[in-house]
This record gives sequence, C-alpha cells and structure tokens, in this order.
Amino acid sequence: MALSVDYVVRETATNLRRNLLMTVAAVLTVAVSLSLVGGALLLKQGVARATLRWRGGVELSIFLDPKATPSQASAIEQQLASMPDLVKKFTYYDHDAAYKEFKQMFANSPDELASISPTDLPTSYRIVPKRAEDAALIGSRFKDAPGVSDIALAQKTVDTLLKVTRALQIGILSVAAVLLLSASLLILNTIRIAIFARRREVAVMKLVGATNWFIRVPFMLEGMIQGLLGAVAAFGVVLVLRGLVEHAVRHYDLGLFDQLVVPTHDAINTGIFVLLVGGIVGAVGSAVAVRRFLDV
Repeated sequence: MALSVDYVVRETATNLRRNLLMTVAAVLTVAVSLSLVGGALLLKQGVARATLRWRGGVELSIFLDPKATPSQASAIEQQLASMPDLVKKFTYYDHDAAYKEFKQMFANSPDELASISPTDLPTSYRIVPKRAEDAALIGSRFKDAPGVSDIALAQKTVDTLLKVTRALQIGILSVAAVLLLSASLLILNTIRIAIFARRREVAVMKLVGATNWFIRVPFMLEGMIQGLLGAVAAFGVVLVLRGLVEHAVRHYDLGLFDQLVVPTHDAINTGIFVLLVGGIVGAVGSAVAVRRFLDV
C-alpha cells in the first residue's frame, strides 16, 4: 500500500488534535528547553567576542600612545625580546590589525564602526607570558615606559566575566538537558497514547495489507512536528532575547559586557541550530515510541 501525502497529513493532524493537551505540554517543554539552549549559545558567543583580544593565551596588552615615536616603540619591542625568561611570545598590532579586531568586537554597532577609522585606534603589543602569574610583573616593567599609554591585564578584565558566564552556561545547559529529556519522554508518551487510541484501526490496516511504513509515518511525523513547533517558539525567544540584551547594553554603562551582544546573523544561525535540535528531539521520541509500542 503506497503512502500518499494527503493520507499522512490527515492522519497526523487527527493525532495532534486527539491528544491536544499532551501535544501542547510537549511543545511547551521543547520550547522552554531549547530557549535555554539558545540563550546559553548566545552567551557563549558573546563571551567569545568580549574576550577576543585575549585569545591564544594573551594575558597582557601594552597600548602605545598615539604620539609615541618609532624609537620608543622599538625600545619596547627590544625590551620584550630581552625577557625570554618571562615572555613566551609577543605580537605587534598595528592600526589595521586593531581596526580588524574592533570590527569583530563591535559588528553589532554600525554607528560606532562608522565613527572610527584605523588611525583612531591605538597600536599595541599582545604578550603571552610563560606563566600567567607573571603578567602583572611584566606589566609593571612598562608602566612608566616612554610611549606607553595603558597596560591591560586579562586577569583584571576577563577573569570575573569568564567565571560568572561559565557558571551560568553550566547551569543553563544542565537545566536544558533535563528539560529536553523530559520533552522527548512527553513526545514518546503522546505517541504511545495515539497508538493505543487507534489500535483497532492499526489492526484493520494490517489486515487489508498496509505496510509497516504506511502505519508508522503519521505517528513519527506527529512527534517531529511537536519538536519543530517547540523549536520555532524557541527561535523567536532567541531573537527577542538578543534584542533585549542589545537594548540593555545600549542604555546602561555595562563596561566589558557591552560587547556581549552578538550580531543578528549569529542569533539567526543559533536559531537555525535550535530548529534542527527540535526536529531531532521530536524524531527520536516518536521513533522510540513507534518501535516500542507499535506492533507492526
């Protein structure tokens, strides 16, 4: 017996309507859990943007004064090169490199990008110490050096942010994992009830020669639709959450947290990932239910 789109759509709609309360519960659980997943991913992306300059083990940045002479910059570089016992490596960031980094960090702030040119940004040396605890010692040697305007330590600017956000991510993802498992079980139970309610129809279809897939597909599609509906709701929550964070950081002075806002296209990519996860959760729950409770 061949499958027809009309039959699959009709039977799936019937199953969803018959188990409306269970369907709503499953969709809401998927939506809440995937909203948490999306929020955790946005937080991770925001932290990656906020700590961009500290990647690769960089613990210390020495920013040069705009009026620093080439000889002063050269003296700083020579001094860094003469400290192999403390400095593992260092990199010079000219105006173009600083501007490229600035564009990545403030991709969601077109007004700021339009008002800044490469020459407006200070040049700097990014330093990877042999031991992270030596960063302050290295910085102290350049504190009053000619041509130096500022010294930034990762320990002061990043550690608190990483600790707080890491704890938040672990907590959010743990709750999301529990809720996703609950959603899968709810979908499984919804399909089981649908199978039980239609057990006589299933028996008749088997007697008239219906294939296994002819019977299974509507039930499996029901679970996938529940997962996708929850994921669509979570997609909307992810976009709204991104907008709320952007609104907050533009109206309050949050320091380093200003850079936690991710660009819209990153939020959309996160939403697409959430849709995929929702479809998978629904498909897995319904597939297990069909395999376990549908005797075909």
